[in-house]
Amino acid sequence: MRWLKPKPVVVVPPRIPQGRRVYAIGDVHGMADLLVALIDQISADDAARGPATTHIVFLGDLVDRGPDTARVLDLLIEARFGTATLHFVAGNHEEMMLASIDNRNGERDAWLSFGGAEALESYGIAAAAIAAGGFALEHAMRTAIPAAHLEFMAGFDDSVRIGDYLFVHAGILPGVPLDAQQPRDLRWIRNKFLDSQVDHGVMVVHGHTVVDEPTFARNRIGIDTGAYQSGKLTALGLEGDAQWILST
Repeated sequence: MRWLKPKPVVVVPPRIPQGRRVYAIGDVHGMADLLVALIDQISADDAARGPATTHIVFLGDLVDRGPDTARVLDLLIEARFGTATLHFVAGNHEEMMLASIDNRNGERDAWLSFGGAEALESYGIAAAAIAAGGFALEHAMRTAIPAAHLEFMAGFDDSVRIGDYLFVHAGILPGVPLDAQQPRDLRWIRNKFLDSQVDHGVMVVHGHTVVDEPTFARNRIGIDTGAYQSGKLTALGLEGDAQWILST
């Protein structure tokens, strides 16, 4: 009997549609200076690569932990980043900040200990008022935080898909169709997604889980390099089947 040599499995790399270029930015966490520096890098890199329709995707957690939440949101609302189309994905920290305005589900205390106190200080709310809590803090929050910031965050997407890439904050629940994913998983999931080796049908680009260096796995790319503690904010560049990293 003649044995046939098995054919190698051909792995088709994920692709961005022709004519487009995409930059995905990991968790900013209130680090405005790093954001400005990275946007400058992206602008220079984009110009050097020649004409394309450019998209910049922010993977969520723009707020909390770092010192400049208010400034980060101001910068992005102004959106003075050339002709690029900007996309904003909701992270768990935006979710918590919005819920904390009226203390929805009693979430405010958890948010304050999870980076929210630093966010409120960036709006000029005194540490004593934050520690006091209660209705006085709610009033201070409603007074100090511009409605435009809250409306901006409330309008963030759960996910963004471009070509063979799906951009989310935390990940997806393996085995669930993409159009049936729940916001809770997209913003909070960790081990079930990180440990999965299954083909999701797309390459998932995410933040949420801090890594020393960007992680390139068979079904996901993680780019949260812990900007608020490491001083390194990371972006993933994509065009055709090419992938590259920019970092502060």
